[in-house]
Amino acid sequence: MTNLPKDSSVPGEQFEVRQTHPTEDYTPDPSKSLKLSPARQRLVDDIIALYSCEPTIERVKRYTPDCVYDDQFVYANDRYKMAGQWFALPKLFKASKNERYQIVVDEPGIIQFRNEQSWTFKVIPKTATINALVTLSLDPATENSDFIQVKYHKDQANDKDYSHEGLGFSFKKWQADQVMKHMDSPEVAEFEADKGAAKEAVNTYGSGAAEGEAPTKEL
Repeated sequence: MTNLPKDSSVPGEQFEVRQTHPTEDYTPDPSKSLKLSPARQRLVDDIIALYSCEPTIERVKRYTPDCVYDDQFVYANDRYKMAGQWFALPKLFKASKNERYQIVVDEPGIIQFRNEQSWTFKVIPKTATINALVTLSLDPATENSDFIQVKYHKDQANDKDYSHEGLGFSFKKWQADQVMKHMDSPEVAEFEADKGAAKEAVNTYGSGAAEGEAPTKEL
């Protein structure tokens, strides 16, 4: 499906998977979910737990030091920034509940699933439910181990992919950097050395549509 690097030393930026969806409807149907191997299922369980405001050091270690996390609000390009994001969630949200998910791709180097998550804010008594396509690009060095790690984690809630350009992207990078300045916890400090992990300049595409190297896929 996707030609990802086979060399684990390649920085996380090169493990990005791009796609455009015919619609922005990522509603999961668990009855159609693909069955994962035990090791891959444990990885997905840990990722779902992170989404559900249950961060632990061991769960954040599911990411390589040079990982990238990319969603509509955040672009974090190392595990130190990633740790800041996951450990900040319980401070921002009263609760986060996984409603359901559906594994749609289970292939060498990649897992993709439709995810439905309900977020309850702390300040505003409101719950928002979001459906998204989650893409996990796997680390070649650990893909066949009992503890699989992730090189690139993309959370895509719209039909189009991310262009990585403009004010919106600048805000995503700024947000990831700012969170770290306000996180003072031993859990996040555990990953401070990772801020020196290998990085590359972010890939830019001009568009989040097909012309921006994001082919249409029915997932």
